[in-house]
Amino acid sequence: QVQLVESGGGLVQAGGSLRLSCAASGRSFSSYAMGWFRQAPGKEREFVAAVSWTNHNTYYADSLKGRVTISRDNAQNAVYLQLNSLKPEDTAVYYCAALRRSSRYANPDDYDYWGQGTQVTVSS
Repeated sequence: QVQLVESGGGLVQAGGSLRLSCAASGRSFSSYAMGWFRQAPGKEREFVAAVSWTNHNTYYADSLKGRVTISRDNAQNAVYLQLNSLKPEDTAVYYCAALRRSSRYANPDDYDYWGQGTQVTVSS
């Protein structure tokens, strides 16, 4: 069992940056790949980024590549998402999730555990 709690969201002007954090508790955090997704009102949940359990491999949505960076600290049981050059269309609830037995990092249905989400709002 893994519990995930996101933080770091908020209101930011277009062009600004945010760093989201996800704190994990429970056993074997380091054996999970970790992902970030987002969901805007009226839209489906969208893959943002993922990092393998070793932190050696990262994966990004093509639409966000170059503006986001995912990282993890297994010693701190945490995963981070750096968001840069934010745009109003980045406004969404951002979720972190843990993945154990799949390499389909962009597929939300494959993830085992989810956090409650943190709201990111980008004003124009």
